Amino acid sequence: MKTDPSFDACGPQVQPATGYAGDIVPPLAWQWLQSGDAVLVDVRTDAEREWVGFVPGAVALAWKQWPGMALNTRFDEELKAAVPDGKKVVFLCRSGVRSVAAARRAAELGLQAYNILEGFEGDADRQAQRGRLGGWRLRGLPWMQK
Repeated sequence: MKTDPSFDACGPQVQPATGYAGDIVPPLAWQWLQSGDAVLVDVRTDAEREWVGFVPGAVALAWKQWPGMALNTRFDEELKAAVPDGKKVVFLCRSGVRSVAAARRAAELGLQAYNILEGFEGDADRQAQRGRLGGWRLRGLPWMQK
């Protein structure tokens, strides 16, 4: 019997969301990437990917541009070019805020879009530091740093 990858021992891995297909845990995103079911789009700035780290094979497509954090005017065009027909798109940012906005926009463009919960670095802890409370990197999923 084949198991449904959207569920695990802790319950559903796909959580309902408003305006896009749902929120998913990082391991499910990785599973979808490995199976070829999805394209990972990293919506952090070029500077964040360069200094903090990145996921090999991810599409680098900033939601907002550094400096000033103005919306990327080429986002729609580049996203459509990066996601083949029939593929899911999963969005990753630092902590899961910009990726929600990107997922909503992708859904408006007709894509099956998901936000990766916890982001690349996870939530800030009591000392306002990231990297200790969840996130792609902390979960031991593939990443690199230059």
